[in-house]
Amino acid sequence: MLGMTSADLILMADRIHTMASGPLPTALAVARGRITALGDRADARAWRGPHTEVLDLGAATITPGLVDGHVHPVMGIGSTRGVDLSSVRTLAELMVILKSARGTGWLEGWGLDPNVFEGAAITFAPLVEAVGPDVPVFLLMFDAHSALVSPRALEVAGITGPRSFGSGGGVVCDGEGRPSGQLLELEAVELVRAMLPRDAFADRCARLRDLMARMAADGLTAANAMDFEEDSLDLFRALEADGELPIRWRCAPFVMPGAALPEVVEKQALRGRRWRVEGAKFMIDGTVDGGTAWLDEPDTHGESTACFWPDPAEYATAAGHLAGHGVPIVTHAIGDAGVRYVLDTYATLPRMRVPHRIEHLETMPCELIGRFAELDVTASMQPTHCTHYTRADHSDNWSRRLGKVRADRAFRARDLRDHGARLALGSDWPIAPYDPRAILAAARLRRPAGSPSTSPVLPEQALTARMALEGYTMQAAAAAGLTDAGRIAPGCRADLSVFGLDPLTADPDEFAESPVPLTVVAGTVAHRA
Repeated sequence: MLGMTSADLILMADRIHTMASGPLPTALAVARGRITALGDRADARAWRGPHTEVLDLGAATITPGLVDGHVHPVMGIGSTRGVDLSSVRTLAELMVILKSARGTGWLEGWGLDPNVFEGAAITFAPLVEAVGPDVPVFLLMFDAHSALVSPRALEVAGITGPRSFGSGGGVVCDGEGRPSGQLLELEAVELVRAMLPRDAFADRCARLRDLMARMAADGLTAANAMDFEEDSLDLFRALEADGELPIRWRCAPFVMPGAALPEVVEKQALRGRRWRVEGAKFMIDGTVDGGTAWLDEPDTHGESTACFWPDPAEYATAAGHLAGHGVPIVTHAIGDAGVRYVLDTYATLPRMRVPHRIEHLETMPCELIGRFAELDVTASMQPTHCTHYTRADHSDNWSRRLGKVRADRAFRARDLRDHGARLALGSDWPIAPYDPRAILAAARLRRPAGSPSTSPVLPEQALTARMALEGYTMQAAAAAGLTDAGRIAPGCRADLSVFGLDPLTADPDEFAESPVPLTVVAGTVAHRA
């Protein structure tokens, strides 16, 4: 035991997955936020001091603390307002929900899947049928890159015809130049979102702390925030002034075309006890569903042919500038052309303690797979993007837009691992739920947890149970450049997740429902069932 210091906390359980080879311990000790000893239950008696808390968790399983690779906490608490539409599957369901939610003022909703329209044009017609033409409606689509709004919302925002932006997004119009209600990409969405009523700062603080507490209750000990905009700094400081955050955060400020790069560099110095700014988040393209991805060949609608940056070279220059100042680069890349361009850019950048990374990676040809290990680039993927929004028979909107060839080379998690890539897993909340138990299951099943009758999507890309757990632990730590995290060993951070079932041996569907009796962050209990 390090320094023979009495433990602050002793945990005992039938299984402790250290993520190293050898016999599994059944007890561990923690002091001053670090793991100090491993052994069996009998050894624990020697670690106790007068103030040690001792918890025997019985048949539970302890793992290194789970880390979500991709979350939007501050954006998410603002965009998950109003009606949750993520479970809506038909236009009839949508209209029933909107009718029941109608009140005075704005009607807001989020999480709407374009598959609800079953291949038909996405327009405000069902909104008008449900609530009439005079209600301002703002519905954020599931990808958060597009929105559907009512005629009254367009009027309030002063939108009367087509508009386009350098990012490839815009106001979608019919053949006569009249807005259809669909807004593509952030600049267009913001035209209407700017008209919505604002939440009070105290309410935002409460929502953010509640989010963190719920994440801890699902077994998460840390997350990568892919935004640090708006009032993020004030929120994190206010919450930490009231006590410890339930989970740790690494935050990457968003970098749009024309951004002030010196300000991004300055933000890297911002940190608190359990949060810090480390990295810069770029986007090289949009989404397949919205027709704003960057593909080698157009999609079946003749869309998804352009980079998010009007001049891709400006992205490369900005990434090079920030990397030259020691800032790790994070890039959203969905389409094959986008992934290729980012990899080519990363090949010119200096390698760093915290590796550069690419997010999402939805469709890639074989020649790109091996470059991740070659260039030491982290692949960051979200298994439920595949299992929640695509179908094995390619009848979903995403697959129809890509066509069979590109849909067949989608979400290639296993190929990346088999070729030596570092693979970090996560949720992309609020795009998909953050519960890591269901995501670990989906990574293995290639279908939603709890849906055994659903056919798996490209099952050959399934991860093993060990690979999936590594994606939330060891691989997540390596992606952050951390040598004292992602495993359970003396000297490592005492970030620990405890489950009622064993993630390496339990049936994936059953593990998705596993109890979470305890979550420990920095040696202190962040969640106790």
